[in-house]
This record gives sequence, structure tokens and C-alpha cells, in this order.
Amino acid sequence: MVRRTSLEGARCPVARALDVIGDWWSLLIIRDVFDGLRRFSELHESLGAARGILSARLRRLVEQGVLELVPASDGSAYKEYALTPKGQGLFLVIVSLRQWGEDFLYAPDEPRSGLVDAKTGEPVARLKLRTKNGRPLDWDNTLVKMPAE
Repeated sequence: MVRRTSLEGARCPVARALDVIGDWWSLLIIRDVFDGLRRFSELHESLGAARGILSARLRRLVEQGVLELVPASDGSAYKEYALTPKGQGLFLVIVSLRQWGEDFLYAPDEPRSGLVDAKTGEPVARLKLRTKNGRPLDWDNTLVKMPAE
């Protein structure tokens, strides 16, 4: 079995983020919780992951403060998973992945789910990186500035 290397002390924010949410099961769990699934059984049915894998990923997301266990909304003895503020902060990450997938992984006429405004039903606008004063940015006009040693 390959030993997992921790990136929690990395200087790169991308590496640290991947240390917490960097496997596909974790991102799919987070997507499903954003979509309203809360119970282990709902997540298991949606994802089709083995129970042990799902349990391990959920436990890690709770330990990392992305999800929390809360009392069931129906008043039963069950517990449900809810996004913490740290977890809610991943919404734009999920939307970015969605939009990248739409752009590059589907044929033009291929059916797919779509993200819409809950009030109007209108499609959500494309995400765009901008400067503080609103000028659009892309990969070729940004750079990573490393902290001083």
C-alpha cells in the first residue's frame, strides 16, 4: 500500500488544499452535500462508493472541518452531514470544475446537468478571474509571488 504524504506544511496554497480535498471521492461528496444530500445512505446511493471508502472520506472531511455532523433535520436519532463555513468556501471550486468539465469533456449536443439561479432558473454566468478593479485576468497575465524566506 502506498503511504500518503502530507502536504499540510507546504508553502503552496494549492498543495495544502489538495491535502484536504484532493481525491475525487471527497470532491464528489462535497458536490453532493451542496446538492442537498445529507445522510450517509443518500451519499452512498448517489456515489456508489464502497462503505469503507465513503466512511473514511467523510471522517476525514469532518476532521478537517469541511463537514460537520449535525442532528437529523427530521428529528430522528440519525446524524446528517452539513457544510461548515470552510466547506461552503469550496462552492466556487466545485463550480469551476463543473464549468471546466462543460467546456472540455462534453460534445456540443451532449446532455448534461446545468447550474441555474434558484430564483430565476437562468443559467449561472461563467466564472472569471479579475483584478481588484475589475480587469479580466487569465493564466498568462498572472504570476505566483513567493514569500520571502
